[in-house]
Amino acid sequence: MTTQLFDSARQNKIDAGAGLVARYGLAIVLIWYGGLKFMDYEARGIAPLVSESPLMSWVYEILSVHAFAALLGLFEIAAAVLLVLKPWWPKLSIGGSLLAIMLFLATISFMFTTPGVMDPSAGGFPALSLEGGFLMKDIALLGISIWTLADAMRTSQR
Repeated sequence: MTTQLFDSARQNKIDAGAGLVARYGLAIVLIWYGGLKFMDYEARGIAPLVSESPLMSWVYEILSVHAFAALLGLFEIAAAVLLVLKPWWPKLSIGGSLLAIMLFLATISFMFTTPGVMDPSAGGFPALSLEGGFLMKDIALLGISIWTLADAMRTSQR
């Protein structure tokens, strides 16, 4: 007879708790950074990332640095709100996950287009600059966003 470290009921509780931390932790991060986009220092802080991106630099021909940052902040806050709605409206939460995935794919792309992501004073790759470290977290946040998508899809099928 084999003994299990955890029975299935305990594993289910851990799964449920981890899911709550992942989903609502992601929502907090999105709301926090989304809110910061309305501040001057954050708008100016993301400007070099956006302006160096071949995918996004064109937006500054249409919108000011502050207007684009505010629009981005609205998208981040909208994604967070939709993620939080999962217990009541899982199909809307799917939209929040998809929006978060798009946001994080865009920011991860900056790792490859922004000069100075690798710290030249520390020898370059694999040493990250502050900007590189800031962007690196989005890889994990992308994974969480993909998980929230699968979770909301599973719930909406029930």
